Amino acid sequence: MDSLGYGPDTQVQCHLDDLFMLVSILDGNQTFSINGDRFTPGISVSNSEVGLASLSIAAFFLRLVCTNGMVSKTEISASYRHISLKILEKFPEVLERVSFELTQQKSQFRISMQTQVENPLMTIESFNRQFQIGEKERELVKLGWEQEMGKTMFHVVNAYTRAAQFEGLSAEASYRLQKVGGMVLGMVK
Repeated sequence: MDSLGYGPDTQVQCHLDDLFMLVSILDGNQTFSINGDRFTPGISVSNSEVGLASLSIAAFFLRLVCTNGMVSKTEISASYRHISLKILEKFPEVLERVSFELTQQKSQFRISMQTQVENPLMTIESFNRQFQIGEKERELVKLGWEQEMGKTMFHVVNAYTRAAQFEGLSAEASYRLQKVGGMVLGMVK
């Protein structure tokens, strides 16, 4: 990581339990603001030793005001079998692609802040069905939206990323909610 510019002061978010691991590594040199909201991009590395998911790397964005994290839905994610050494070979290339996609994601955030939603809770429920969100997570997404209500797609995305932080969630459920937030953001036009 040192050779790729991530020094010992690099901030990291970690969700870990017996079944799943999610580590998000932030790149503080690329922090940006949109409409007064500050974001720090980075990468997310997830893995499950029990078959819940393969080892994967994807873009990650941290909303600094509330520390909501989002695993981005971009073309830059990569997945590997647990025993593969390809991830070590491809890691610098994946990091380069993460940086390249940053401009697109900034645009998506901006568009989401400008896209009005008539009924956010109905929109959230529709996404819950589409992404097969379980009952416990549905309740947390609603609570996440209630903590920062608004009538834009940004608020809908933020409901998922906020829900991912609630106590009692498994690391895999937290990752799934962050990823749904990223997929919803990727759908904004």
